[in-house]
Amino acid sequence: MGLVIDAMDETGQLSKEHLIIVKRLLTYAAQIEQMDQDAEVSLTFVSNQKIQAMNKEYRGKDQVTDVISFALEESGEGEISIQGAHLPRVLGDIVISLDRVGEQANEYGHSFERELGFLAVHGFLHLLGYDHMNEEDEKRMFARQNEILAGFGLER
Repeated sequence: MGLVIDAMDETGQLSKEHLIIVKRLLTYAAQIEQMDQDAEVSLTFVSNQKIQAMNKEYRGKDQVTDVISFALEESGEGEISIQGAHLPRVLGDIVISLDRVGEQANEYGHSFERELGFLAVHGFLHLLGYDHMNEEDEKRMFARQNEILAGFGLER
């Protein structure tokens, strides 16, 4: 049982150490969330330019953002479920702007690692169904993020 993380750095700027931290953090988050089956997540690191294009195309917002999550859990009409096969649950994709990680770490006065971890956990929790569309959901999601980051040792 576990979380498989397929990571790709399109910028070529992410260090192996940072990638290891993110993978360990998301594995830890999956344990905290008590995920009881194998799951896969795709994690892609891009530039501000690329994430802005994605934000415009998929969300209709022509602006840079820090993280976008594409959940694949909602099954649509006509999808076939495969009975009996042990296939990992494919949660979806998390796309993080490495440019924004650096900018926001400076802006908030904390480490690059903390901001990278925050955005990865934020995107991961979205894939698990967390949201922040109203105040109650936002409090719940941000409390969970803080709990995971603190437990992992990535506090502000």
